[in-house]
Amino acid sequence: MNKLSEIIKHALDDEDNRLLMASSPILIMHLLALGVLFTGFSWTAVIVLSITYVVRVFALTAGFHRYFSHRSFKTSRVFQFIMAWVGTSAAQLGPMWWAANHRHHHQHSDQPEDIHSPVVNSAFWAHIGWILCRAYGSIQHDRIKDLNKYPELRFIDRFHILPVLSLIGVLYALGSGLNAAYPQLNTSGIQLVMWGFFLSTILVYHVTFCVNSVTHIIGKKRFNNNDESRNSFWIALLTFGEGWHNNHHRWPLSARQGMYWWELDLSFLLLRGLEKLGLVWDLQVYPEKIYAEAESRKQDEGHA
Repeated sequence: MNKLSEIIKHALDDEDNRLLMASSPILIMHLLALGVLFTGFSWTAVIVLSITYVVRVFALTAGFHRYFSHRSFKTSRVFQFIMAWVGTSAAQLGPMWWAANHRHHHQHSDQPEDIHSPVVNSAFWAHIGWILCRAYGSIQHDRIKDLNKYPELRFIDRFHILPVLSLIGVLYALGSGLNAAYPQLNTSGIQLVMWGFFLSTILVYHVTFCVNSVTHIIGKKRFNNNDESRNSFWIALLTFGEGWHNNHHRWPLSARQGMYWWELDLSFLLLRGLEKLGLVWDLQVYPEKIYAEAESRKQDEGHA
């Protein structure tokens, strides 16, 4: 008992890694996701889970990553706010924290300063370990001066729990309403919260975290980027295009990550659709010199 007390005290007192404090929200999220085992199954819950997965993965990949982190397209201030709010409902903190850490990663990719490199540390660290570390909880404002000027983004980052609670509230109200109006659907408020938020969020966590871990270990290299970034079809499929990571590290400014038609990039296709609706514009793509470089490397490998 004394030994256990010492471990807990050390975890609470350690200024660099208050792991117990920092990791508790994610651990609780994983435990609460098990609630699906006790709330029953319904096709309504599966549909809601699918919708909250798709919408939030898109908000993270197109919004947090390609827009806030790399500014690879333009949009209105209203739609910027929507992307920030919906992306933050995925419980990965706010767009300013997310963008600052991601820009740091690109500056130091797979170097000792990289905060989530599986090459420098481990796959576990790159996947989720660094998030459990208190040292990376603050926002590096010097890296996001272009975002600091928006008070609404600062508000979302400061009160990042609000989009999460709003989604939970909407799901509970929806489930309760459907249960009252259509009891034959066999759903409820708590069921939709467990499936549509907690389980969906855990799935979003791990598929997006795989970009940091898996795509720096497994896959193919089209370009020599002086890091271990790789292209992975399966990660691209799950993350709507983020798996074309070697491409991305070669030219981060592109809103398109799959370079060719067979490199499925659902986020970019959806952005094209939003462009036709006038919600986004000036989508950046790979310049011709990048395609020329890819073809040159392909020919060199063919002669090797």
